[in-house]
This record gives sequence, structure tokens and C-alpha cells, in this order.
Amino acid sequence: MPSLNDIRSSFLSYFERQGHRVVPSSPLVPRNDPTLMFANSGMVQFKNLFTGVETRDYTRATTAQKCVRAGGKHNDLDNVGYTRRHHTFFEMLGNFSFGDYFKEQAIPFAWELVTKELGIDASRLLVTVFHTDDEAADLWKKVAGLPDDRIIRIKTSDNFWMMGPTGPCGPCSEIFFDHGEQYWGGPPGSPEEDGDRFVEIWNLVFMQYEQFADETRRELDAQSIDTGMGIERVAALLQGTNDNYATDLMRALIEASAHASSTDPDGPGKTHHRVIADHLRSTSFLIADGVMPSNDGRGYVLRRIMRRAMRHAHLLGAKDPIMHRLVPALVQKMGAAYPELGRAQPLIEETLKLEETRFKATLDRGLKLLDEELEALPDGAALPGAAAFKLYDTYGFPLDLTQDALRERDRTVDTQGFDAAMAEQKAKARAAWAGSGETADAGVWYDIADRHGATDFLGYDTETAEGQVLALVAEGAEVARAGAGTEVQIVLNQSPFYAEAGGQVGDTGEIATEGGRARVTDTRKVAGVFIHFAEVVEGEIATGAAAKLAVDHDRRAAIRANHSATHLLHEALRRALGPHVAQRGSLNAPDRLRFDFSHTKALTEAELAQVDAEVNRFIRQNAPVVTRIMTPDDARGIGAQALFGEKYGDEVRVVSMGSDVGSMKGADGQTYSIELCGGTHVRQTGDIGVFVTTADSASSAGVRRIEALTGEAAFAYLAAQDRAVAELAAELKTSRADLRDRVRALADERRALANEVAQLRRDLAMAGSGGGAAPAAREVGGVQFLAQVVAGVTGKDLPPLIDEHKARMGSGAVLLIADAGGKAAVAAGVTGDLTGRVSAVDLVKAAVAELGGKGGGGRPDMAQGGGPSAENAEAAIRAAEAVIGGE
Repeated sequence: MPSLNDIRSSFLSYFERQGHRVVPSSPLVPRNDPTLMFANSGMVQFKNLFTGVETRDYTRATTAQKCVRAGGKHNDLDNVGYTRRHHTFFEMLGNFSFGDYFKEQAIPFAWELVTKELGIDASRLLVTVFHTDDEAADLWKKVAGLPDDRIIRIKTSDNFWMMGPTGPCGPCSEIFFDHGEQYWGGPPGSPEEDGDRFVEIWNLVFMQYEQFADETRRELDAQSIDTGMGIERVAALLQGTNDNYATDLMRALIEASAHASSTDPDGPGKTHHRVIADHLRSTSFLIADGVMPSNDGRGYVLRRIMRRAMRHAHLLGAKDPIMHRLVPALVQKMGAAYPELGRAQPLIEETLKLEETRFKATLDRGLKLLDEELEALPDGAALPGAAAFKLYDTYGFPLDLTQDALRERDRTVDTQGFDAAMAEQKAKARAAWAGSGETADAGVWYDIADRHGATDFLGYDTETAEGQVLALVAEGAEVARAGAGTEVQIVLNQSPFYAEAGGQVGDTGEIATEGGRARVTDTRKVAGVFIHFAEVVEGEIATGAAAKLAVDHDRRAAIRANHSATHLLHEALRRALGPHVAQRGSLNAPDRLRFDFSHTKALTEAELAQVDAEVNRFIRQNAPVVTRIMTPDDARGIGAQALFGEKYGDEVRVVSMGSDVGSMKGADGQTYSIELCGGTHVRQTGDIGVFVTTADSASSAGVRRIEALTGEAAFAYLAAQDRAVAELAAELKTSRADLRDRVRALADERRALANEVAQLRRDLAMAGSGGGAAPAAREVGGVQFLAQVVAGVTGKDLPPLIDEHKARMGSGAVLLIADAGGKAAVAAGVTGDLTGRVSAVDLVKAAVAELGGKGGGGRPDMAQGGGPSAENAEAAIRAAEAVIGGE
């Protein structure tokens, strides 16, 4: 009996032998189809090949594609666990031809694989074709020898596939397996077709036409093939069952659930185990592909699936979280085919445990409230919408979880009442937001958020994607379209562009639609909506259009390097300066980084060198940068640093980097840096390249600021420094090794010469400006007064000259006026025995007034001042004499 892994391997190997390229499954989050929440078929990753937008080096492909149907228009969540074949996660096997072969080979391939490779009994197979597709019907007769009664012609759209209102389309042909008369049901097209007897196992889509807006069609020049086989259904029939949950893979997960909960896998809790087994797959693969639980978008769908499984675990009597304990069983079964599952196993287990621990805290209270509400209602009455909303808002019960709980009691929910309660809460939130001081025109973003919800951010995993234009805003108002030359803000359903936050600047790049192209100059966020500030540079951008999104890779890479470097810098500063160091702000731009931190004094050269060396040591370590989702308390419990004054929600992203034995930080106690952070980061610390500090300054009282460079900018800075050193060495005619000593010698020589020049100036001044004898003091009002106009000296040279004159005089007053480059510097001095009678301050003020200046100040024995010109020096001297003479 072949296992599910055997079937997958056989399928891919068969088509590889037929010249098909085995292509790995694409991620569950589509990068090239903005209309899909999750990949739900094998053709999603090949959409651009089918439409001719893209070409690759192969025209035949085969895949085993991961698929999820649990959100949007493709949603099987409500039925999972209650039917034989509904799943939130499933694998779709497929073979594809991109303008290579068509029906004449696709049908023989399918028949040979099913009947010979997989060994399915041909007598139990029948097929459907579109009612006008005679070519396919004739091929089934020729290749498989099927009679007309086993080739069923279907007129409905079930057998005609369309990519959209326009574009590629074509008829389908489906292969059905007859499980036997013991099951109720009829063949496709009959009134009993929804029964369990006849089960579709493979759908062949013949992309034969192109449809236009007027509903006319023409045959495609390059006709293609897209097929999809549900591996779970094929595994069921090959393993002798009609129940997907009885197959080897699902049975292993069910038994793991039973073991973890100490219950019977086939007992009263059978449905609970089936739900848990299915939801374990979808949650684990979604987390492995980068989706994390949140309150909007894809993250909320994940949370709904997780909490639905956790409620069923609770109903099994599990007192402690069990979902994370089932992950090893899943990895054992599917890890070989999907290596990303094994790589992400620690993250999956940690995320499931965290979510279940948090949800268990409110689950009991929520279920108690539900019981109380139901007891107060008449038998069969629907649960009021207000009660369902309270379960959602207060206890974290998604609406479908409440509906699932009521389904077991044959009850429903008043969904209209729930919607009304939700609308009322949004109205209150909007009113509170409007009164929070935001500008009036910012209300447009709340309108958009109210209609479309938060933007789904893809940028942690990719820099390119496709999205749908939800809204355009120009000059504060929504517009339907924007033409070339228009500055516009673009809102998309999903985006790889990072919106400015946490010190990291917003991304730039390009948004292109079929009708136009826009250059994104910045990205910001309001009310959960990502706002792409852009200029339309070609054609026009219109709402509703599909768009290709591309972040400027080089710029993002530089920003990532700078952001990761700030984390290493923060930890290095704490170790160099002490645990009082805490982040007070940052800037992570493409060309530089800036980091503000609490510290009261400038760093010494030794401290700066220590910090630089430590950061670069951990860059060279090239350790992986790991991101986890945790509660803030759990994150702090393992040593994570939080931004001072920042408010955090129930869950935070925790970024760890660097290995440091004995650090006592991180889950393993050996993590160097661990911080709460929502930004984008390098994958390995080595991606930073190199780190160099360029400045240390005061940002504000008690806050220092480090400025630094990384990567190419750092190398350019170091190269410039190196060139400067080389030029200096050449200029000073010395080697680089001797440059420091040479500069010190020159500095010493310069200081000696400067002192010598200053002394010569003083000597000249003391001797008189003309080189003759110094002017003699004369008596004014009984006081010896010496006044002199000097040249070749500056204002700072005057006080020493004053002191020397006073020493020579013994008793008296001195006034010196220096002609300093067109301006006048004035100084006056009075010996100590005369300061009670004459003040140097008064002498300076009198002289300065004559020179066109104001004020002057100092002590009674020494004062200084200045004026715009020394032309009236003689008048200034007379004014000082008048002060001494008492005039």
C-alpha cells in the first residue's frame, strides 16, 4: 500500500521522465497574484507564464504545491473535521505545459499515470468533459477505451475554467473514481453527485482560448495545460478508504493528537482529533512560510485556524498546550518533501505554544459566557450578535470559532447583530481617533482602513510581489485614477514596502500596473494602512488594478545592514559603558545610522575603539539573525531590550543575533544581542560588512549620539581616510608608520615658535611700536598713568602686557589700545594700592565709548573691552585721563 510520500514521489518522477522540470512548491503567500490570500492551486506560481508575461528556461513543469483554503472566497474552514475530504491545508500535484503539448499528450499522460504508474483499476474510472469538447471526448475513447456512458458531458461552468472575466480560459476534463455501491451518491452531473461514491481525483484544464471583455473568444496561439490532483484523495483510494483522514499521514497526526491528549483517536473525540490534525498542517506550513498570528489579514486567518484547533484540544480535556507537541510528528512525515518545515520547526513550536498559552487564559471564561448566554435563550434560538461580539472582542473568539461551538449544539449566530456590534465599535474607535489631535485630512486614511482593513506587509520575506490598488489619494482626497506627473499616495492590499517606523526609514521603489508606472519615494503608515508616496511617471494608475511591486533592493539592503548594526552597537555600548545605557532614539537610513543613548559624558578614544572592535567582531562571526514572536513579558524574561517609552501589544517581534557563551540572554543563554523590534534585518551578521563610528556628540542633556556607517559606505569612508593619511605622509615626506611622530614633532615645533612669536610681540610692545623706547608714564591727578597704542598684538596679548607694565611702575594705572585688524582691543590695569580710588573698569568704559564701542568689564585691577575702530585712540586716552583726574 503506497504511502502519501510514495504517491508524491511517483507523480513527480513520472513527469520528470516525460521531460518536465520538477519545480519546488511556491510559498503559501502568493507573490504574483494580489487577488489570492493564499496559494490554492498548483498553477498560481505559473500564472505569468500562462499569460505570456514571463518566460523561463522550461516549457514543461511538475509540482507538489502546498495549498490553503481558509480565507476569502476559497474557504473550507467551517467544514473541516465534519466531512471526509475538506481540509484547510492540502497538496496539489500537477503537470503543466506552457505552449508545449496540449490535449493529445495531456490525456495519455494522465491515463498512463493513473492506471499504470499508480495502478488504479481502470474499470472504476470515469471522466467528464465540457459538453462541446468533442476533441477531448474522442481522445478519452482512443487512449482509455472508455465507452460513451463513462465520458460524461457537463454543460455548466464546473467544466470550463476561466482565469478571470478576460484572459486565458478553456474546457476541463475531470477523472472520477467510483468507490462502490456501499457509498451513497451518483456520477457527476446527476442529482446525487455530491455523495461520497464518485470522487474527483484529477482535473485537467485545457487553456485553449482567450476571452475578451465583450465575451467573444479566440483560440490562443500557444495553448497550455494546467492539471491538479489532490494527493489526499488519491492516497485514500490507493489505501482502500474513502476518508482522507484515514490515510497514513493524517492517521499519524490523529494518533499523535490522541497520545498528547491521552484520549482514544476513534472515540467520542474523533472529530476533535481530525480538526487538530488538519489545522496542525495549515498552521505549521503558514508559519514556516512567514505568516505570523495577528489581528488582521493573513495573520488573523492563521490565528483563527490556531484557535479553532485549540478549542478542540480543550474539548478533549487537554489542560496544557498540546499543539506544539505535535509538530515533530508532522516534520517526520512531511519534512523530507518540504525542508522549510524542518528549518522552521523551533519557530513553529514556539509560536503554537505561545498562542495556545495565551488563548487558554481566556478560553474557559469565554466558553462559560457562551453557556450562560445559551441558558438564557429559548431552545433553538440564535445567539445574539452582541454576545458573539463580546466573545470576539473580550475573549478573542473569532466568529467562526463561536459558530463552530454552536454547531455542535445545533445553534447559529445572529451574524447581522454581530456585524452591527462590530460597526458600532469601529465608529467609536474612529471618533476617539479623530479627537486624538490628528490632522483633519488624515481622516481619509481611517476611511480606507475601515473599508479595506490593514495592509498586509510582505517585506520580511520578499522585496517583490504583486498587489491590488485599493485606493489613490491626491491632495488629501480619494481619486479614481492618477496620470503621469501626478503626485499620489497609493494604498495596496499587500505590500513588500516597509513603512517608516522605529527609526527605520520607509522604502522606495516602483509600482507598475498594466496602465502605468509610479516611482515610490517614501512609505509611511497610518491606522494600519501603508501609504506609498509616489509620482506617476508613465501612463496612469487606477484603483482596482493589479500591480507589480518592487522595492529598491540596494537601498533596502543598506538600511537592513544599518538597522542590524544598531542592535550590535547597543549591546556593545552597554558592555563598554554599563547597564545604564538604553536606546533613546535612532535613525536607520540607507547612507548612515544614528543611535541616541543614555550616557552623561563623551566617550574616550579607548571606549570608542572598544565599541567598534566588538561590533565588528560579531559582524565577522556571521551568526544568523533570528526572529521570534513572543509576549513582551516573555521577551524581557530572556533578556530582550525594549525601546524606552514604547508601548507594545500582546505580541512582539524579538530579534536575536550573535553567539556569546555565558551571556545568560536568549532561550539558550548564549545570545549576544536580543531586542524587541519590528524592522527589517540582515539574514546573517556578516551581511553588515563592516562598521565604523564617525562621530560621538551630545544629543541632549544626559543623551549621547553615535553616528556610524556600515557596508559600502563604511568602506568608502575608510578608503577616504586611508587616502588622506597617504597624502599627509607624502606632504610631510615621511612614512605612514612615522606619520604620528612626525605630526607630533611639527606640533611641538609650532607651539615653540608660537610662544617665541608671542614673546617677541610683547617685547616689541613694551619697547614701543616704533622700536624705540617705551612711552613714559605721566602723572594725572596724582596718579602715574601710562597710555599706549600698540600694533602687532591681539586682545588676548594685552593682559600680560598690562601686568608687566604694572610691575615696572610699582604704582599707577595703564591703558593699552591694540589695533587688531581694523578693530580696537582695549585693556586697562590699576595697581592694588589705587583700586580704591581708580577702577580699571571705568577706564575701559570711557575709552571704549570714544572708540565707538559699548560697555567693557572686568575687575577693578584689570578690565577689557573693544570697539569697531582704533582711529580715535588719542581721544580714548584723553577720556581715560579725565576719569583719573576726576573730571
